[in-house]
Amino acid sequence: MGRTSTTVAPEFGELEQHRRALTAYCYRMLGSPFEAEDAVQETLLRAWRGLDRFEGRAALRSWLYTIATNVCLDMLNGRKRRALPLDLGPAGSADGPIGDVRDAVEWIEPVPDGRVLPDADPAAVVEARETIRLAFVAALQQLPPRQRATLILCEVLRWRASEVAELLGTSTASVNSALQRARATLDANGRDDAPAAPLDPPDRALLARYVEAFEAYDMDALTALIKEDAEQSMPPFELWLRGREQIFRWWLGPGAGCRGSRVVPAGDANGAPAFAQYRRSEHGPGHDAWALQVLDVVDGRIAGMTFFLDVEAIFPLFGLPLRLDA
Repeated sequence: MGRTSTTVAPEFGELEQHRRALTAYCYRMLGSPFEAEDAVQETLLRAWRGLDRFEGRAALRSWLYTIATNVCLDMLNGRKRRALPLDLGPAGSADGPIGDVRDAVEWIEPVPDGRVLPDADPAAVVEARETIRLAFVAALQQLPPRQRATLILCEVLRWRASEVAELLGTSTASVNSALQRARATLDANGRDDAPAAPLDPPDRALLARYVEAFEAYDMDALTALIKEDAEQSMPPFELWLRGREQIFRWWLGPGAGCRGSRVVPAGDANGAPAFAQYRRSEHGPGHDAWALQVLDVVDGRIAGMTFFLDVEAIFPLFGLPLRLDA
């Protein structure tokens, strides 16, 4: 492909080096790994088409984030915000209705850590992991899109307010004002989510016992592993439950079809351990994909369980099969 400009422009491979960081940024903005991937593809395509106009006056990184921000703002224009069931209303009852099934575009979707976390020193990875946690990403969706971009750029990516003002085409004072409003919104509406510490060997042993107990459907063993005030949700259903007693009533009642499941480690999602759950097949031997379980471990117990049921979309993202043969 010929270039008539005498300016030395970056090659496409140099643009590709920013893919993971851009994916993390777009995921925080959009709440969906699939939309984030589309946004990054569009960003790199626009950048490639515009290389002749890139004269190096702005850093390549800043230029790419400017494009990515505009792409995300266009995608968010006029759209409902994504959420988790916990953001939509009070906890329900295991004996009550499961609630409406909402469209996939209305839910926060999980992302594999490997697609968004940097190849960096452990301290930087730990810090980045906190900014992709499900609760944090859901909290970001409460912000208007430009406030969302401001908060992510300033507080997650550590850009100076003057840099963000240039990117957004506004003043430094406006950026600082938007940042203040964004912080106030998160403080007013956010849940009490303490930062999750990196898992240590006892936590890993806890998760191994959880898998064994869940596959055995042993409620006595699970009682010792799950916090009394644990929370469970199951997108795309609106219902979410608070309290181990309610969760167990669900598992032994409407959710009894999970008895006999296989549970397979699936790496980490959103900075938390993830497991693929396969229920016994209704069409013969073997097990069919049922849910991606993302677990929060706090103080040596499981404190949160998000069961993502859109397995046809999510399992391939994590490299998981949709069926386990007998």
